[in-house]
Amino acid sequence: MAKLSNRVALVTGGGRGIGRAVALAYARAGADVAITSRTGKELDEVVKEIESHGVRGLAIVADAMSYADSQRAVASVVDKLGTIHILFNNAGGIAMPNTATGLAAASHEDDAFVNNILLNLVSVQRMSREVLPHMIKQQSGSIVLIATTSAGEAMGGPQPYNAMKASLITWGKQLALAHGKDGVRVNVVSPGPIEFEGGNWEMIKDTMTKFYDATLRQQPQGRFGKPEEIARCVAFVASPAASWVNGSHLIVDGGFTNRTHF
Repeated sequence: MAKLSNRVALVTGGGRGIGRAVALAYARAGADVAITSRTGKELDEVVKEIESHGVRGLAIVADAMSYADSQRAVASVVDKLGTIHILFNNAGGIAMPNTATGLAAASHEDDAFVNNILLNLVSVQRMSREVLPHMIKQQSGSIVLIATTSAGEAMGGPQPYNAMKASLITWGKQLALAHGKDGVRVNVVSPGPIEFEGGNWEMIKDTMTKFYDATLRQQPQGRFGKPEEIARCVAFVASPAASWVNGSHLIVDGGFTNRTHF
C-alpha cells in the first residue's frame, strides 16, 4: 500500500466516482486531502469519510473552468493545510455547448469543441500552473493527470473529449520533462470503462443498452472497472514508492484496449 503520511493532496472533481475514490485512497495512505467540485452537495460527505481515517479534510466549491476558482482553491489549500504535495487533476468530462465561450458566429459543434478544450485541457493546465510554485519551492511534488483509453482508440466518431485527453497525455509528458529538475513528477493515468452509481456507464446501461452490452462483451474479465481499482494505481503513482516513475502513461483497463506497448 502507498504511504503518504505528512503529505497534502488536492483532488479536483472529488465529489464522486474516481475523484472520490482517489481522495479516500490518499486519506487511507495518511495524506491530508482537499477536494473540489462545482457543487457542495457531495463534498461534505466525502470530507467526513476522509477525516474518518484520522487526517484533515477540506471541501472547496470550485468550477474547473473558472481560472479565478482554481486560484482560490489552491490558495485555500495552502492557507488551511500548509502546502500541496500532490495534485490529482481529475475534473473534466464531456462538455456540452453553451453561450459562455463568447464565440461570435460559432456553430453548435464549434461551441462544444471549445468547451471541451476549456474543461479537459485548459483547466488542467491552469490548476497545474497554480500548484507548481509550491512544489518547486519545496523541491517535491507529484501531479497526476487523468486521461482515458479513448484517447488512443478511434471510438465513437470525431469526439472533442477524446482529442483533448490525447493532448493531455502529450502535455503531461512535456510537463514531466520540464520539472523533473525541480523534484516534481508528472504522470498520466488512463482508465478504461469504469462503472459506478451515477456515472456515465450507468446512464449508458439504461439509455444505450446495446452499446453497453457490446462494450461489456469486449472486457477480458467480463466486467467494467471500479473507481477503487483506478484509485489504488493513482495513489501508488503519487507516492514515494513510485519515486522513479515520471513522464509515464499508465493504462488501467483490465486489458480492454488492443494496442501492444513496446
